[in-house]
Formats: sequence, structure tokens, C-alpha cells
Amino acid sequence: MDTPAIETIDLVKTFGTTRALDGFSLEVGTGTVAGFLGPNGAGKSTAIRVLLGMLRADSGSARVLGLDPWTDAVSIHRRIAYVPGDTNLWPSLTGGEIIDLLTRIRGGDNPSRRAELLERFELDPTKKARTYSKGNRQKVALVAALASDVELYMFDEPTSGLDPLMEAVFTDEVRALRDAGRTVLLSSHILAEVEKLCDTVTIIRSGKDVETGTLAQLRHLTRSAVRATVPTLPSGFASIPGVHDLTYDDGHLAFDVDNASVTSVLRELTELDIANLTITPPSLEELFLRHYGDTPTDVSDSAEVPSR
Repeated sequence: MDTPAIETIDLVKTFGTTRALDGFSLEVGTGTVAGFLGPNGAGKSTAIRVLLGMLRADSGSARVLGLDPWTDAVSIHRRIAYVPGDTNLWPSLTGGEIIDLLTRIRGGDNPSRRAELLERFELDPTKKARTYSKGNRQKVALVAALASDVELYMFDEPTSGLDPLMEAVFTDEVRALRDAGRTVLLSSHILAEVEKLCDTVTIIRSGKDVETGTLAQLRHLTRSAVRATVPTLPSGFASIPGVHDLTYDDGHLAFDVDNASVTSVLRELTELDIANLTITPPSLEELFLRHYGDTPTDVSDSAEVPSR
């Protein structure tokens, strides 16, 4: 089997009394797009900083492209492209100069690809970085990353500050990377973004990986919504195992059903002379709320890395 592009096992990272990572494990297969979900402060950025060699874990292990990110950070950075959620640029350089600098550091310079991305992201590369809005600063980082011919792309809240049109451009570009067999780690709290793009998802809460797997594997943890039109409803239908939150009003039937009970519930429904029937599988948002519906004891972003 191929060596995973990213593999962490039981990472622990503390800042004083704050435990930012608490036994965190993650595996990203080569050639896949992996989603990394959690609210702000759950430990996503801390985990990524460990993977980039910017922080050293207190315990546990991490490998990126088969290398140790703490001892082999320089070698790793030549083979990856990273976009943070809040990009800081050299204020006196133009956007184009910054893009050229970043792509050359990674050992590649593709003028036609650079021009294509500048057009797609509608970015003027002649302006000084100090004049850019947050969204345009983000575009500079995205163009520099996507113009680089590397093995692994790491995006930490990459669409922060972008309008919906530019978010769609980013989505297209990540799909193209996947089609080309590149590996992508996409950290986000935007559920729809991850759901559209990712082959696998890892959910982090308070520094721990609480669920991981493909979307199909994770969806069995939540319930599907059933809507039907039936002339009558037997009195015992609500007590069928797996049926939850049933309502029936003027022929309109609505309830949630456990994934494991869908087949048996459908058998019961077929005997009710159904006029219309829809079954909606759970969205990633519903799966996410399963873990974050209450108030977690999150680690704030400001606490993750002490100010310098």
C-alpha cells in the first residue's frame, strides 16, 4: 500500500494549562481530498502547524510525505503548498512579486498557469500588497499555491474573505487537483465546502478526532428525513423501531429514521397507499451538529499560539 501523505498518531500539544491537541490522530491517503472539520478553536490550526513543522508536539508522532515535519521541515516545504485562513503579505511587494517568490521557493515557475489563475480569480498582480483587501490577500496565496507543482496542498480555511463566485473557482481548482491525483488537506468549518470536495472527513472536537471516514461511512451515524403523502396512518406506526419525531397532518407524514431501519420502515410504508415519498440522507451539517450541538470546551485560536 502507498504510504499515507499525512499520518499523525496520538498527537498531544499543550500551551500552559490549555490542551490544544489531546491524542489527535489523522490519516490522509495519497491522491485523495481529505476534509478536516471543526469549529474555530477545536484544534485544527494547531494540528496543521504541527504538520508544517511550526510547532513541536509534546507527544505522539506525525509524518508528512513520509518525513518528520519537525526535523525535515525544509524538505517538506519544497513539496507542499500551504494557504492559511488569514494571509499576511509583504506590504511593499506587489501581488505578482509575492506569487513569483512563493512559487520559486517551491521549485517551479509556470507563467501560463499563473496567468490562468490570475484571470480566474480576477486578481490584479500589479498592486502593492498593502492595498489589498482580505479577499485579495487570500487570492494571492491561492494563486501562488495552485500555480505550484507540488505533491500535497494544505488549505486552512482557504475561502475566508472570498465571495461566492471566487469560492466556486476554488472548488473547481480543488476538483482538478483531485482528478490529477494530487493530495489535498482541506481544513474548514464550512460544511458545504467539505461535502462538495472531500473523499474522507475527520471531525475534531477539543483536540480529539471524534469521527473519521468517507461521507458514506459517517452518514450512518445520523438519521434520514422521510416525507410522504398517505391517506391514513395506523396508530402504531410511530412506535416502529427506528422511527423518530413523527408528525402527521392532513395526509402529510414526516419523520426521521435511523439508517439501519430504512428497509424495514419502507416495508411498512408500502402498505399505506403512498402518493409521494422522499427520503433525504443526512447532510454533513447534521453529522457535524451531532458532535457540536452542545457547548464544547474549545481552545480559542488566540490561545493556540502565544503572541510574539
